[in-house]
Amino acid sequence: MDEQQHRPSVYDGGTVGDMIVTLLDRFPDKTAFIDGARRFTYAETRDAISRTVQHLRALGLRKGDTVVQLSGNRPEVFFVTAALYLLGLRSVTLQAMGGIEDHAYILEHCDARMMLADGAYAERTLALRGRVPGVAHWYLHEAAGDLPGFWAEAARHTPAPLPSEATPDDIIRLAYTGGTTGRPKGVMLPGRATMTQTLLLMAGRAWSDAPRFLCPTPISHGAGATLIPVLWRGGTVILQKGFDPDRFLDAMEEHGATATFLVPTMVYKLLDHPRTRRTDFSGLETLMYGAAPMSPARIKEALGVFGPVLQQGYGQSEAPSAILTLSRLDHTDRDERILSSAGKPYPGITVRLLDERDEEVPQGEIGEICVRGPLAMAGYLKQPELTAEVLRNGWLHTGDMAYRDARGFFFIVDRKKDMVVSGGFNVFPKEVEDVLTAHPAVSAAAVIGVPDPRWGEAVKAIVVCRPGMAVSAAELAALVKERKGAVAAPKTVDFVESLPLTVLGKPDKKALRAPYWEGQARAVG
Repeated sequence: MDEQQHRPSVYDGGTVGDMIVTLLDRFPDKTAFIDGARRFTYAETRDAISRTVQHLRALGLRKGDTVVQLSGNRPEVFFVTAALYLLGLRSVTLQAMGGIEDHAYILEHCDARMMLADGAYAERTLALRGRVPGVAHWYLHEAAGDLPGFWAEAARHTPAPLPSEATPDDIIRLAYTGGTTGRPKGVMLPGRATMTQTLLLMAGRAWSDAPRFLCPTPISHGAGATLIPVLWRGGTVILQKGFDPDRFLDAMEEHGATATFLVPTMVYKLLDHPRTRRTDFSGLETLMYGAAPMSPARIKEALGVFGPVLQQGYGQSEAPSAILTLSRLDHTDRDERILSSAGKPYPGITVRLLDERDEEVPQGEIGEICVRGPLAMAGYLKQPELTAEVLRNGWLHTGDMAYRDARGFFFIVDRKKDMVVSGGFNVFPKEVEDVLTAHPAVSAAAVIGVPDPRWGEAVKAIVVCRPGMAVSAAELAALVKERKGAVAAPKTVDFVESLPLTVLGKPDKKALRAPYWEGQARAVG
C-alpha cells in the first residue's frame, strides 16, 4: 500500500498492540503466566516484551519483516508475538508436529528474516538453516551448540516504555493452513482482523474476573487468541506442554483453574479416564472446545461430568476463532438437538449460507457458510487467484456446508471436500459420525469415502471403542441405517486403537483416505 492508504483516520480502530500496552500496566504485581516452576508477573511480562522489541530493532528488523517461531507452550511465545504485533512485524508460528518439508516451504514462502525455536527443536532448526539460507537470524530460546540464545542477547537491553506502531491495515500474522489439500497457504491477517478476533472472544465467551486459564493446547495456534482476553481481566495463564489427563487434572486441582480450552479428542480422553469422575470440577466455570466437531452424545456426557460449563467456538484460519459460538446457556437448551449445532454468529459478524451462485439458500436447506466483516483475512500470501476465488462477491467462502433452523442455529454438515458421493447421493460424514458415537461402546469415529466399483464411493467407518467395551460392525451399520438410511450406512467398519490426528488435533481424513485413493482422483474435495 502507498502512504495515502496508510494515512491514519479518526475512524480507525485501535490495535491489539494498544490493548497489550494497556493491560500490562493494569496489574503489575499479579501473576500473568505459570510455566511449571516459573512465574511471570505482568510487570515482568512487560519488561520481557520490551527487551524483545529492542532486540528485534537491534537486529535490523522493520515493519513488514517476518519472524517464525517453532515452540511448545512457554510464555516466551507470547512475549515474542506481542513484540511483533507492537512493531507491525509479521508473526508465523510453525506447527510443532509438522514435517520438515512444510517447515522449509513456509520459511521460504513467507520470506522469513528470523527463526526462534525451542531447544527441543534444535536439530530441526539446524536442518532448516542448511535448507533455507535466506533467513538472516537463527536462534534458540537458550543457546545450544552454534545456535545462539535469544534471551541472553535480549537481556542486554534495559526495559523501556512499549511502543504501539502497527496500524489496523498492517499484516501482523501469517497463519499457515495445515496443508491437508496441498501446500500450506499463508493466510494474511491484518491488525483489524486480530483486533476483531480479540474483541469478539472477549464479548462472546463467558469470562469472570481474574480467570485462571489452564492451557494444554498450543498457544502458537488457536489457544493463543485466548491469552489477551484472559490477561485483560487480570487472569493467570497456566501453561502445559501437551495434554495428559493426569497432568491436566493435577493442574486443575493445584491451581484452582476456572477456565480451559480443549479440542474434542482431549475431552474424549478425559471422559474415558477413570480418575475424571472422582475429580471435583465445581470451580470450573468455562470449558471451551473447538478446532473440530464434537459428538453430541459425548457433549451430553461431558455436561454430566463437568457441569453446565461447555462453550463451543467455530472459526477457521481465514476468519479466526470467532464465526459461530454455542454458548454455555445454549448447551442447556431443552431441545437437545441444539447440541449438534455450531451455534449462532458472534456479535458484529455477518454469516450467510450461499449456493453455487452466491445466493442465499432458504431456511433449512444446505449452503456454504460465508462470512463478511472485519474478522476476515486480507487474502492468501502470493496467491491472488485463490484469494479472488475465496473472497468472491464480497464474501469469505469457508468451504463448510451447513443449514440454519428456524431459531437461527447453524448446523454444520461437513466440509465440501469430505462429503461422500455414493451412488449419486450425498453423504455427510459428520452426520454418520454423530450416530456412531451415540453408541455406548464407541469413543470416537471417523467416516470417509473409499473407491467402490458399483457406487463410485462407499461409506467406510473407522471406530475407536471405549476401554473394555466392544460392538460389531453389523450392529453399527444397522444403527446408521435405522437413523440415516441405507445410503449412509457404512459398507465396512474398521476398529482401531486411535485415530490419526492432524497437528491441530483434528481427525486426519486425508491420512485415512490416502491408502484407498492412491493414484485415483476423488470426485469431491
